[in-house]
Amino acid sequence: MTNPRYILNKLKWKEDANFKEVKIEYLHRGAPNDTKIISGQEIIDIGKSFMETNYAMIPFHRIEKIRYKDEIVFEKKKHVKF
Repeated sequence: MTNPRYILNKLKWKEDANFKEVKIEYLHRGAPNDTKIISGQEIIDIGKSFMETNYAMIPFHRIEKIRYKDEIVFEKKKHVKF
């Protein structure tokens, strides 16, 4: 499986991609349904373990889904608890 950091970097630096059309859904405790969605234009930096926005450092392991132009390009696997 490809990781979210790789996908975000690919979309950010690919010449024919528009990073503003990226939508990232991630786990955000306390938000409605514990989920928040941001766009690619809100990302300041893509680090090794985190992506940085003006208001937060978001670890990649919290990313649930990445969409580009309404197409899902990453979706975290759901693990079943026993």
